[in-house]
Amino acid sequence: MPSTSTTYGTITSNPTTFPSHTKHTRRPWPELFSLSSFCLPISAGDAKARIKINLSYFRVNYVIIALTILFLTLLWHPTSMIVFLITFIFWWFLYLFNDNPVVIFNRPVDDNVVLGVLSFATVLLLVLTHVGINVLVGLIIGVVVVGIHAAFRGTEDLGFPGEEEENGLLSVVGSQPLRPTSGYNRI
Repeated sequence: MPSTSTTYGTITSNPTTFPSHTKHTRRPWPELFSLSSFCLPISAGDAKARIKINLSYFRVNYVIIALTILFLTLLWHPTSMIVFLITFIFWWFLYLFNDNPVVIFNRPVDDNVVLGVLSFATVLLLVLTHVGINVLVGLIIGVVVVGIHAAFRGTEDLGFPGEEEENGLLSVVGSQPLRPTSGYNRI
């Protein structure tokens, strides 16, 4: 029988069961809207890099924001709201709160594919309810809001779990000392 005791001071690594794609997670909202992390980008290249990093890190949060904006553009169209709520159920179970990859025919489907298919199906079904201009306006507003946030939110404080293990290095900068220091050094 294997031992269930924990040995402190050892580093363990749990292998992931996912293929090469990263697992998407919803980040805490205070982390997304932390006022201390907003600043102007120094160049267009910096803004582009920030957008790329923030879109990957806050992916699920940005999808929730865009879907909320899209929903708000449908408030005066009850049929479209019903269609949106039905598609939102698929969003809920397949993307937003699903911690496991979607598996079709015993093969995991990449998160980008799930995101693309759900986005296309949502837009198509809403356009079929004759609210194409509302969908277009909602998508434009959503892209602008997400783009502005991603460009102005700094990326220095984002912690990507697993980066250190992938590179083979462990970060010790900013970690707590192993023993308390008393203000003087022993010789």
